[in-house]
Amino acid sequence: MSDFVRVAAVAEIPAGEGRTVEVSGRQIALFNSGGEFYAIDNICKHKGGPLGEGELDDKTVLCPLHGWAYDITSGECLEDDACSVERFEIKVENGEVWVRA
Repeated sequence: MSDFVRVAAVAEIPAGEGRTVEVSGRQIALFNSGGEFYAIDNICKHKGGPLGEGELDDKTVLCPLHGWAYDITSGECLEDDACSVERFEIKVENGEVWVRA
């Protein structure tokens, strides 16, 4: 199993926003929903849109290309179960966000 990698300071990602970060050569979408952090694969399986750039509504992100909805807590695609994305483990310590990928 891989180790956790520091990806951001908590202060760098305001509540209600997401960012794209790179972990071990992978693009991962990192979100802050009400002070809780979540990470899923950045690539929408519908048309390849960057989920980290999508609009976040509580625990749902909308792909910026075609609006497909993903649950950031699980990676589940709300449009089509077959298009769900991987979810990654997160930990927050001393104001730093870490992802295991």
